[in-house]
Parts: sequence; structure tokens; C-alpha cells
Amino acid sequence: MNTETVLHFERLLLPGGWQRDVRLVLEDGLIVSITPDAAPRPGDKRHATGLPGMPNLHSHAFQRGMAGAAEYRGGGKDSFWTWREAMYCFVDRLDPEAMLAIAALAYMEMLEAGFTRVGEFHYLHHDPAGHSYEEPARMAVALAEAAAETGIALTLLPVFYAQAGFGGLPASPRQRRFVTDPESYARLLDASRHALAGLHDARLGIAPHSLRAVTPAALAEVTALGHDGPVHIHIAEQQREVDDCLAWSGARPVQWLLDNAEVGPDWCLVHATHVNEAEWRGMILSGAIAGLCPMTEANLGDGIFPAAAALAGGLGFGIGSDSNIRIDMTEELRLLEYGQRLSHHGRNCLTEPGGGSTGRFLYHGGVAGGSQALAAPAPLAPGSPADLVSLRADAPSLIGRSDDALLDAFVFSAGQGAIESVWRRGCRIVRDGRHVRRGAIVDHFALTLKRLAQ
Repeated sequence: MNTETVLHFERLLLPGGWQRDVRLVLEDGLIVSITPDAAPRPGDKRHATGLPGMPNLHSHAFQRGMAGAAEYRGGGKDSFWTWREAMYCFVDRLDPEAMLAIAALAYMEMLEAGFTRVGEFHYLHHDPAGHSYEEPARMAVALAEAAAETGIALTLLPVFYAQAGFGGLPASPRQRRFVTDPESYARLLDASRHALAGLHDARLGIAPHSLRAVTPAALAEVTALGHDGPVHIHIAEQQREVDDCLAWSGARPVQWLLDNAEVGPDWCLVHATHVNEAEWRGMILSGAIAGLCPMTEANLGDGIFPAAAALAGGLGFGIGSDSNIRIDMTEELRLLEYGQRLSHHGRNCLTEPGGGSTGRFLYHGGVAGGSQALAAPAPLAPGSPADLVSLRADAPSLIGRSDDALLDAFVFSAGQGAIESVWRRGCRIVRDGRHVRRGAIVDHFALTLKRLAQ
């Protein structure tokens, strides 16, 4: 049975720019028509300002369960590598039920923040002893269940992880829950495809974890399994990774990847924090997307991506919440810009080359690049799912603002508190800033964290 809904926005940010008095006709959650300069009709559901939903191109959902729990330094220097040991300890306690509860909370918070699709970079495959579950994709099934419970669109990116470091360094016992070989990874992909079968608009990609975690031969074998899905890889996140790659191969990580793999527009290079100009220019030529996660990169002390130069040169980008230390779409965009201001001692570093609205550049770029990286349908287009965000007309920082000035105020001042509603595939699942299932999801999460602490 077809169900038709009509949404009317006083102003709506479409791919071609702002339009006024826009009627969106939806049928079964898909956009049938988009008509600007149209007066509202009786029965239309009326809203002030609408935006396309933002893709979250990089998440490790389970890490939401340890958010804030690694902010204590021991006697030595703290770094990404010491944080990773804390993460391994948390991983040891997780089962499918915990994965479901934690991922549901993370996905709920993403929707409340204006993210309508998540790229789940999923590497927690095996049971605590490191053995495959009877159902090889059991943990992926839990992620799919969390996506179904919350309503978020899911691009699942099962991770291939085979070694602990460059040159074939054997995986450590702490990594036993992640490790696969090409044959078992192929089975995992097939099972993951089955796990996604009941979800609307789901996509399946592949994710070689990093150059340090795969051999060149395995990288070639695994990427051949990707078919038409996206390919995501962590790369050049830490300076130590760059140094180790140089010692192993004589090349920097991004340069090695560009020279030795068929990197193209279906690839997302996550972090790429420590790239030089030749490397980011090579990324532009390849058409790959830079997957930037400013809050996690700051939390882990990774460094600052050279966004001012690279994005001005035309590099596509998207944003991700990665470790989910805090889930806030506007803060990711804001910190991306602020990192450049601190690096370059200037303001409004990320705009079009000729100048213009920073908020508009960041938001539009995040939607376009994130959609490409997650193989998502075109945003706000006929035939696509109706994935939208509406802003409060009475948010103090937005009063008296319109169009790009309003978007600047949303990103840099009002923030997440200005979000009124979020629609995912035409279903209004966030109302007055709260997910419709918030209470039950938070309760399940709380019980799970208490169980894990016992």
C-alpha cells in the first residue's frame, strides 16, 4: 500500500542551492517530486528550514561504550598506541548483545545530531577467544539490528585485518577478534550481505584495515572482492605509521597506496592526516574521498589534516565520528575549520577559492563527499530516500538569519541544539531534538554497561 506525505519548507538547501517555499512529495519514504516556489496546501506538514541529512562516513560503533574511559595518563607518555591498549581491554568483554545495545545508542545519537547514514568500519568479528561465531557475521547482524531499531541507513564495511605491522609482523593475541584471511573474509562478506537483506537502502563495502594490517598480496586479493561497493582504508593517521611505512617500502603510505592499488572514486582514505602535497594532489587525481574525523583525531592526538590547501585544490571530503568519543555533526564541521585556523593563524580557511560562506562550504562538501564515500543515493533528488533535517525557527542564534548566514550560525553557534526534526526515508524519527525510541535505547545501553562492568 502506497503512503503519500507532503513536507513544505520555507527554505530548503537543495544540491543546487537554497530554494524558497519547497514542497516535497514523498511516497513510501522516497521523494516523488520537489517543487520550489509552491504555496503550502492543506494537509502539508510545514517546517521552517530544511537541510539534507549528513552522512557519517566512519564509525566504530562499539567504541561509544568506552567514550571518556581513556582520559587518564599513566606514568609515561600517552598516545594513540596507549589508547589502543585500553580499547583492546574493552573489546575483550563485548558479545553480540552488547554490540547491539551500544551501536543502537550510537546510531540514535547520530540521528539526533543530523547524521542519517553511517559507514560502519566493522572489525570486531570473532568471539572473545578469537574463534568464528557459528554465524560468521554474528556481530554484523547485531549492527544491522541496531540500524533497524534506530532507523539509520547503514553502509557496512567489514574489515580485513591480517597482521600487526608492516612486513608481515604476526597479529598479537590482543587482535584475535579481528583477524581473518582472504578465504574466511570472503565468507564473512557473503554472510554480511545476508545480514543487510532486510534493511532499506543498505550498502556493503570492504575495508582493508590499514597498510600495516595487510600484505600487498592480500590487499590486491581482498579489494577484488569488492565488486561495486566502496573501499575504505585507514591510512597515514599517525606519524609512526608514516615512519614505519618508509622503513618498510621506501614510500610514504598514501603514495605507496596510489602507486600500488587501483584507487578511484569508490575509495575513501580515512584520516590521511600526515600527507604531503604530492600525496593529496594524487588523491585529487584519483577521485578518492578524504575521510576526516576531527574530534577523534584531536582526542587521539593524531595531528591536523592539511585541509586548507587540499580542499582548495578540489579534494573531496566527508566527516566521521570514528571513536564516537562525542557524537555531534556540527562540532565535527566546526573543529575541521578551527584546526585550520589554529594551524594558519587566520579565519574562514575552508571556503570556495573566491571566498564565501564557511558553513555552506563545509556542509555541502560533507554531504557530497560522504554520499560518494558510502555509495549513498543522491541527496534530495527524485527517487532517493527522504533523508532530511529541519532546524528550529526559534533557535536564538538563527533568529534573523537566512540561507548561508543561517547555515553559518547553525554550524558555528547554534549547533546540535537547533535541530528540530530528522527524517530517515520519510519517517520522522527525531522530534523536538529527541529520537522517538530514546528511552528504551538508553535503558538497554545502561543495563548493558552495568553488566559489562561486573
